[in-house]
Amino acid sequence: MFDTVLVANRGEIAVRVLRTLRELGVRSAAVFTDADAEARHVREADTAVRVESYLSAAEQVRAAAAVGAQAVHPGYGFLAENAGFARACAEAGLVFIGPPADAIELMGDKIRAKETVRAAGVPVVPGSSGSGLSDAELAAAAREIGMPVLLKPSAGGGGKGMRLVRDEALLAEEIAAARREARGAFGDDTLLVERWIDRPRHIEIQVLADGHGHVVHLGERECSLQRRHQKVIEEAPSALLDAATRAAMGEAAVQAARACGYTGAGTVEFIVPGGDPGAYFFMEMNTRLQVEHPVTELVTGMDLVAWQLRVACGEALDFGQQDVTLTGHAVEARICAETARPGDGRLDFLPSAGTVLALREPTGPGVRVDSGLAQGTEVGTAYDPMLAKVIAYGPDRPTALRRLRAALGGTVVLGLDTNTGFLRRLLDHPAVASGDLDTGLIDRDGADLVAAGVPEEVYAAAALLRQRELTPEPDGSGWTDPFSVPTGWRLGGRPAWTVHHLRVPGHGPVQVRVADDQVRVGDGPAVTARLAVDGERVLLHREGTVTTFHHAGEWLGRDGDSWRVQTYDPVAAALRQAAAGAGAEALTAPMPGTVTVVKVAKGDEVVAGQSLLVVEAMKMEHVITAPHDGTVSEIDVTAGSTVAMDQVLAVVTPVDGDTADQGAVNQGAAGEAIAGAGTPAATTPGARTGEAS
Repeated sequence: MFDTVLVANRGEIAVRVLRTLRELGVRSAAVFTDADAEARHVREADTAVRVESYLSAAEQVRAAAAVGAQAVHPGYGFLAENAGFARACAEAGLVFIGPPADAIELMGDKIRAKETVRAAGVPVVPGSSGSGLSDAELAAAAREIGMPVLLKPSAGGGGKGMRLVRDEALLAEEIAAARREARGAFGDDTLLVERWIDRPRHIEIQVLADGHGHVVHLGERECSLQRRHQKVIEEAPSALLDAATRAAMGEAAVQAARACGYTGAGTVEFIVPGGDPGAYFFMEMNTRLQVEHPVTELVTGMDLVAWQLRVACGEALDFGQQDVTLTGHAVEARICAETARPGDGRLDFLPSAGTVLALREPTGPGVRVDSGLAQGTEVGTAYDPMLAKVIAYGPDRPTALRRLRAALGGTVVLGLDTNTGFLRRLLDHPAVASGDLDTGLIDRDGADLVAAGVPEEVYAAAALLRQRELTPEPDGSGWTDPFSVPTGWRLGGRPAWTVHHLRVPGHGPVQVRVADDQVRVGDGPAVTARLAVDGERVLLHREGTVTTFHHAGEWLGRDGDSWRVQTYDPVAAALRQAAAGAGAEALTAPMPGTVTVVKVAKGDEVVAGQSLLVVEAMKMEHVITAPHDGTVSEIDVTAGSTVAMDQVLAVVTPVDGDTADQGAVNQGAAGEAIAGAGTPAATTPGARTGEAS
């Protein structure tokens, strides 16, 4: 076994690999950028080296040399599927803990990969053939295949650059957009086109191969629950497959691995028609460890990272296919820094950022957490939004699902928005409970899993917390001036209301009145309410019920959901609206990020729905569109500008000063619209493949 291994990654996967290195007694080295200097993976490694960029092969090799490492584990993402990095490690005398560079290169090119496995007898999705097709050739291939089709970058995965095209008239526009995103993500805009399979399931097979000719599969994972072509829930085994289909798909995966000379841990991904599981098609091979590998570990009892290390050391597999058994069931949920906002019949998942003010990760029977989080962690928009994974194991599928729902309900991350509450509700969906899944489920039903508004008790608790802040501390003698306590008491009359103006981003302002033990939220009735604070826990006693929240700064959290409740100034909002002009609408950033494209200038005439600019964060583009016909009266950013959430980007004054229709886009206050009418570049209804790590 190696003496020292460099982990060339960050976040939860770096922490995960470090755990196995500790168990094996191997010295670990981490890398970090300035943004990650205090990150959890840095604290948990035996030593750490600063790099300018995680994506720099030269920097990673330099770091390995600096700590005397014999091997490099790339995790997933970043350099894990970079053949050039694998070769750079070999040239530097380092063992790359992964497959040979030639296998990475072959399977990293989706076009060559399909041709290779087809020759080995593995069924593939019908689609275009040949590399380097022009826009016209791609369009012609799409017409020949027949609509709908899926455009896919040849060089990458993770859903980036993938476009579902149902309308032939949109082919040129979608090809251009797919090329742009593929070029930005992978430095290669080569595309292919495939037949779209309606209501498919995404099932992948874990393979393990050594350098002595032994290849086995470790069963399948169901990865059909996705948004933006990115997996969010994975499980093993799949509720769809019977033993015969599992064996056939496993053998096909083994043949695909043999066809490219594979060694180490890898995943062969298939698209499967839900109504005909036997008609499976090869999509691609991910030549690395997968995000969802823990569910396979739990049902097989194997440590895949340990086997990666053992294979890289030259060991042979000490078991055969007949020795692999799947016991029980495991389900994984990916906790991401994002907020879900429904609109125009779809569900947008917008990146979030902030400082982790409070953190509680779940424990209990069958619960495992792989996490890169710690209290105080700064979550920015430079990297992938995944923060942690919560995994639950049980003797059967219902038990695993039940344990995972409970674990998500007990997960607390305050300081930024996460998708934890959404995932908990998703697990309650009847189709999830029954196992009747497909990759379009979230696109169809996801909006119903997002609360339409903020619960009244959240505003009540936030107002009472602010009321407590108004109460002065006793002086040195222990005496408090009764006239300084905001009880609302007044001589000879009913208590006066103290008014709190509050707002949760993405929702309109709410007025909450507090007087003594009475609270009135908006136009609702006054109810008896009081607050008890126990550290980070807040207990709201309201009308005979007790609701427990976790609290940190402006944040309140409960059952996996969290809300940032801010103080709102209606006077300042009115002044901003007056300065903008009658009917004018300020378009604000829906997420923190970088402006990549500005398509208009001050004074331009625009029409409703016209694209004005593009904001990018966490590998996702969001198009900001005109809310109505009018004139761009202000444009406050340029390409390359870094923007904060809710920062004003542009102002559109309607034609003739008519008041704009606020229903679709104005989620703010006093005319401040939260821009969101555009569609994220990777968001397409009925997403087919998961292709995430």
